[in-house]
This record gives sequence, C-alpha cells and structure tokens, in this order.
Amino acid sequence: MTAIITAFERSPDRGKGLARDTRVRWALEEVGQPYDVRLLSFQALKQPAHLALQPFGQIPTYEDGDLALFESGSIILHVAERHGGLLPHDAKGRARAITWMFAALNTVEPPIIDRSTTVLLERGEPWYEQRLSVVEEHVRKRLGELSRWLGDKEWLEGTFTAGDLLMISVLQRLGGSGIVEDHANLSAYVARGEARPAYARAFAAQLAVFTGQ
Repeated sequence: MTAIITAFERSPDRGKGLARDTRVRWALEEVGQPYDVRLLSFQALKQPAHLALQPFGQIPTYEDGDLALFESGSIILHVAERHGGLLPHDAKGRARAITWMFAALNTVEPPIIDRSTTVLLERGEPWYEQRLSVVEEHVRKRLGELSRWLGDKEWLEGTFTAGDLLMISVLQRLGGSGIVEDHANLSAYVARGEARPAYARAFAAQLAVFTGQ
C-alpha cells in the first residue's frame, strides 16, 4: 500500500521548499518509497476529516494503511526506522542520529521560527529593530555552536542521516538572511544536502504544486 501525505494546496512559502511536507517528501525519496499526496486548502485543514488525523489542523500528515501520523519529525523517524538509508545500522549510531533529529527540531529550529515570526508579524512595530536584534543573536549563538560541532566534517555523524535531513531543512528557513553564510562550513553543509538527488526530487515535487505543473 502506498503511503499518503498531506500538503498545502497553495503553499505560503511560494514553492521555496520550506513547508514541512518537503521534509517528509525528502525522507521518502531518500529511502526509495513511493507516496501519494492529498492537497488541502487552508479551510480543509480545519475540517473534521483532517482534524481526525491532525488535531492541530496542520500539515503534513502520513497515512499508511490503518496507521496515521502527524508531526514531520515523528513521520521521518517512522520512515527511517522502517526503511534503510536514514539511520545507521549500529545501535549507538542510530541513537546519535535520532539525537540530532531532536536537536534540529527542539534546539535549533525554535529561535529560527521566532525570527521568522518577528520578521513577518512585527516589522511595522516600534520595537521591531530591537526585537529582531535579540532573536537574531539567539539564532547566531545556536549556529555558532552547530558550526563548531560540524567543523570540517561532511555530515554531523560521519554519514548522512535523518538528523542531517532535518537540520538542513531547519537551516534552509534562514535563506536570504545571510546568517548561515556567516559560517562557511554550514553554508557548504546546506549545499551538500540540497545537492542530493533525493532532495532535488522532493523540492521539484513541492514546487510543481505551486506552479501547477
């Protein structure tokens, strides 16, 4: 049975690959698993049919037979554990990769989302510049710590894992800010992720929704 994921009918990121269904698409492409996509309008997200799958009215969701999951991190962990290619075979390596998945979503992404929210919703407020300075300082601190860990390594733990997939997806949210580019190794790290054929396929699939192709 082919898994079904949900995605925005009209993504607010305008095809930039930042919507969280792209992460799930990428994971499925990495492990070579086919999937179908059910596109939803913003109105449909709040309807009972979708809320039965995702109680917070968000995307993506994942359905495989009688299994329904939500939250991109949970979905990717399920995919990685079920199919080879995103987690190391040894127990310690798997544990480390999963730790980086949590780090991407719980430690690195929150200040980046805070920055995005500030830019989107508070730009016209008198406190905007001060607020932006504070949130960007937090982002830069996190990226500095991540940069020191990565050093000259290709990936966070030797080979590409679901931890890298999520970390790169999180860092992409800073595109256009110049913040990632302050660290040459992080900029190269993101570029390596984007150069993976599986990412290219996932990005193209999400972009096709926006362009209607």
